[in-house]
Amino acid sequence: MDIVVFGAGSLGSLLGGVLASEHEVTLVARGDHADAVRTDGLTIDGKFDRAVSPTVTTDGRNLEADLALLTVKSYDTPEAVSCLSTGQFEAVCSLQNGMGNEEQLAATLEAPVLAGTATYGAIRREPGVVECTGRGQLIIGPRDGGRSQRADRIGRALERGGLETTVTEEMPRRLWRKLAVNAAINPVTALADVDNGAILEEPAATLARAAARETACVARACGVSLSDRDALEATDRVARETAANISSMRQDMLAGRRTEIDAINGYVVDQATAEGVAVATNRTLTALVRSWERRLE
Repeated sequence: MDIVVFGAGSLGSLLGGVLASEHEVTLVARGDHADAVRTDGLTIDGKFDRAVSPTVTTDGRNLEADLALLTVKSYDTPEAVSCLSTGQFEAVCSLQNGMGNEEQLAATLEAPVLAGTATYGAIRREPGVVECTGRGQLIIGPRDGGRSQRADRIGRALERGGLETTVTEEMPRRLWRKLAVNAAINPVTALADVDNGAILEEPAATLARAAARETACVARACGVSLSDRDALEATDRVARETAANISSMRQDMLAGRRTEIDAINGYVVDQATAEGVAVATNRTLTALVRSWERRLE
């Protein structure tokens, strides 16, 4: 299968690098990372150990492939949509953090849009080198739920490429559950500058669990069946499995970059406002992270 990974940072490089052992992969990457991969190939270490030489480009326009995997930051989705619309793809699958990305893709692209989640841990150590900090799983499916032969075919291809993949009929609930996990872990670990496992203990635990519960409440208000218990169990499980990991939002803060707060806790706040649901914890976390981001202006 011909696969384009649009947004080959840490996660995108890891996924694309693993898939390159079986499929024809093109990474859409930035500057020095693209140069390093083009010259010396891509090295993956940590939980994987391999060196591959995928095609790499800095220009995401006019590409053609069976599948485009989108792994850019949520705030870069509009730019990605603009580039992808110039190409031809049989399907596009978002593996991004946060919510609202699939709607942006579907509103413009002619290709069918799948939704997905990824729990692989990845850090780009230097240009051309990415470390897998934890094996995980891809979950993909039609963005509105249900089954499709296309999703099944893509799932088999990803699995054959070396990525543990599950195709689900309940993608909306999966997305909201992942949002609950991200809303709990990302801002708390970023603001406190602690590893993911810290939210399993007080005082961070109370704050993180409140954010997860609020997110589940908003999901139900939006017509998606997600219990508080399910959201909390998923949050605890991810925190245990990635206890030593640095969350993506904490990585952004440490690097002095804009975060994805608007697509995570900010999305919860926006939906809660529309549905008349109280989300004091998510509102506070959103305000604190946005206040930190003002220093970048």
